[in-house]
Amino acid sequence: MKARNALLAAFTLSTLATAVQAADEVVVYSSRIDELIKPVFDAYTEKTGVKVKFITDKEAPLIARLKAEGANTPADMLITVDAGNLWQAEQEGVLQPTKSDVIDANIPAQYRSSTDSWTGLSLRARTIFYSTERVKPEELSTYEALADKNWEGRLCLRTSKKVYNQSLTATLIETHGAEKTEEIIKGWVNNLATDVFADDTALLQAIDAGQCDVGITNTYYYGRLHKQNPGLKVKPFWPNQADRGVHVNLAGAGVTKHAPHAEQAKKLLEWMTTEQAQSIFAGVNQEFPANPAVAPSEEVAAWGTFKADSIATEVAGKRQAEATMLMDRAGWQ
Repeated sequence: MKARNALLAAFTLSTLATAVQAADEVVVYSSRIDELIKPVFDAYTEKTGVKVKFITDKEAPLIARLKAEGANTPADMLITVDAGNLWQAEQEGVLQPTKSDVIDANIPAQYRSSTDSWTGLSLRARTIFYSTERVKPEELSTYEALADKNWEGRLCLRTSKKVYNQSLTATLIETHGAEKTEEIIKGWVNNLATDVFADDTALLQAIDAGQCDVGITNTYYYGRLHKQNPGLKVKPFWPNQADRGVHVNLAGAGVTKHAPHAEQAKKLLEWMTTEQAQSIFAGVNQEFPANPAVAPSEEVAAWGTFKADSIATEVAGKRQAEATMLMDRAGWQ
């Protein structure tokens, strides 16, 4: 009996030790690649001693994995890009509301879920880019104006299959309604200089090479390309400054519904909204900090300031299906 009790005691202590050890770790599922998130996690571990283990994959497989794992998931947090994807994760029931005064104070409401299921961590503007050789900035004004006849055969777009364009279209619907937005999208399609591109980098290179004169891409793609090629003959233009402002989307995160260490995940999420983390998180991918009190990197600041659209980013998710169908009707492939 004594031997049995001793064995049971040893097993209990071992189990408790494992639980304590596990409590000093946070497991993250991330659709952001290693090089964009590891510096943030390394800084957190150095500051707190809490280890962050992470698995990277595309957002759809990660959300499917969380659903399949259910209460048995090891994941405490999901990080992904675009409010449309975060909203989708929320609708699929894989995130839990995380009320935090720290996050509320650091991140504006338009960049957070209205149910506290996720928060933005870095921002990217999906703006107009133009050829410095063939376009004068004063020729540009709004997203809508790219549908005008004077841009016929001069516009490049990325595929409508990418969530970034679906989110942009969703906010246009929110602003103009479906009928007017469909007219705008049809105008864009009619003005295409070539077939749509698979990615934003190729689109920017097409402008530089003279294949088209203007296009719409995320700012961080430009930042990466310009860093590799400082002589790039392309610059950003901030549209709609006289009305609603530039379309802004985000990368963000939420605590998973069945997080084994929800409190530790909350602490990590809160820390990622603070100055130190925001500078790292935004800087590694040349994005804008979601915390307005934190300055962007020198490279990003050099692009100039702009007024951003005040529409809540979760609209990108709420109107995603409507936007996708509208783009299809308008012939945007």
